[in-house]
Amino acid sequence: MQVPRDAVLLRIFIGEDAKSGHLPLYEAILLKAREMHLAGATVLRGPMGFGHSSHLHTTKILRLSQDLPIVIEIVDSQEQIDAFLPVLNGMISSGLVTIEKVQVLQYGAPKS
Repeated sequence: MQVPRDAVLLRIFIGEDAKSGHLPLYEAILLKAREMHLAGATVLRGPMGFGHSSHLHTTKILRLSQDLPIVIEIVDSQEQIDAFLPVLNGMISSGLVTIEKVQVLQYGAPKS
């Protein structure tokens, strides 16, 4: 699979407790991206964050870890990301979704 040098980064911010059926939402999104043959995706778990409610979510020892921030990053061509967006829209009810243009410098193993 090739990723064009001029690609798109789709970034999805959700809470760890969000669900899609019986799966965590982040897992469902990642599996759907893989099913649709997107070039790559990574799920990142944040130790602290807040969103539109301004409620602080943290792993600090004096507070119960609750609904920690999750960021899903997916990189592919504009066309592939555009095809994924309607699917994502049907999966996510709240959160933040951003898109930015990126340049892919390397994808996969370096050429020898």
